[in-house]
Amino acid sequence: MAVYTNIGAEQMAAIIGEFDVGALVSAKGIAEGVSNSNWLVETEGTGSGPLRFILTMYESRVDAGDMPFFLGLLDHLAERGCPVPRTIHDRENRAFRLYDGKALALIEFLPGVSVSEPTPRQARSVGGALAQIHLAAADFPASRDNGMDLAAWQRLLSDCGEEGLASIHPELGRTVSSELQFLAARWPTGLARGVIHADLFPDNVLMRGDEVAGLIDFYFACCDLLAYDVAVTHAAWCFSGDGARFDPALSRALLEGYEAVRPLANEERLALPVLARGAAMRFIATRAYDWLHTPPGALVTRKDPLAFARRLAFYADPANAGLFGSD
Repeated sequence: MAVYTNIGAEQMAAIIGEFDVGALVSAKGIAEGVSNSNWLVETEGTGSGPLRFILTMYESRVDAGDMPFFLGLLDHLAERGCPVPRTIHDRENRAFRLYDGKALALIEFLPGVSVSEPTPRQARSVGGALAQIHLAAADFPASRDNGMDLAAWQRLLSDCGEEGLASIHPELGRTVSSELQFLAARWPTGLARGVIHADLFPDNVLMRGDEVAGLIDFYFACCDLLAYDVAVTHAAWCFSGDGARFDPALSRALLEGYEAVRPLANEERLALPVLARGAAMRFIATRAYDWLHTPPGALVTRKDPLAFARRLAFYADPANAGLFGSD
């Protein structure tokens, strides 16, 4: 989450007034994250006391044409008992509105905390919740291509330029050039596909103790390899924030939690080492681009692409070839 677009108090009150949630009490920008503008909104409610919501404005990486997919998916998963927030429809029963040419949506606020140092029990719960949404989304009728696939990584890194990448680290350009060639030659096909979250970092999971209270920020959700989503989540959860330290206990717990709900096919397990390298490259690409292109004055915390360069080095190291039990 982040805030790229400023909305004045009067405008914010008018936006919230389009929903049957009571009058606006407060709206606070949320600096975490990198892709969309977000506010924590409190209203007077409609008779049972104050209510809280998340208001999201979808910025450059989200096409308004994709909104029915994202918001419909939330409602689909919530109806099937998954721990996701509901979409709040406006007075005209629209799931989203347009403001200054950008889509806006009001989402249910879920209680819970995002952990910075997860425990194995928490990682196991996250693995199970990920598998739960993979199964629950199997009959979701809509589809969306992955806008952050290998071709997108190539475009983003090309836009960074050799000098830009070198300004982040002298070896980064050579690393990504070599790795992109490797991934293009070895990216798996024929694995189970479905709807994936594609961005399940700890700050997109709300915990209450050891249990998952909410999965949020589905705005990179798409249809792709289910095992790739496992790889993304593994890269997000099983390392220290800077990518320098791998935690094997978190890795085992996450994978066990996932397979307790949806066992991986043998071909998926065999593909995980390559998929994990792809997951690391995906976040190198977006973080490097954002590092170099975040506009001045944006209420956003830039995230270090080198944290995922270190993950990539770990996954690519032959000494770790048996990490997923696939050697």
